[in-house]
Amino acid sequence: MATLKEAANDYKAPTMKNIADLEVIPTDVVIEERTFKEGTEDQFTVNVITMNGEDYRVPVSVLKSLKSIQEVKPNLKTVKVQKAGDGMNTSYTVIPLE
Repeated sequence: MATLKEAANDYKAPTMKNIADLEVIPTDVVIEERTFKEGTEDQFTVNVITMNGEDYRVPVSVLKSLKSIQEVKPNLKTVKVQKAGDGMNTSYTVIPLE
């Protein structure tokens, strides 16, 4: 059994991973919209996929890019997402994989 001090030192704030953390993303993975802090001023909604029991946030810009790619490659099965920057200056590049 841990002490309060030990538990505090081991505490990690819950965070949601990002789709760019994955090496390969199948294009047929199920995506869902989730709302957090519902009913408060801080309420927000994000797109989420679940892979290997972990949730990953999917930025809207990734969906827009993937839509454009699929117009040229409608049978695309997998992609990789690269992330550059931080905070409001983050950009995502969707890379088609074969």
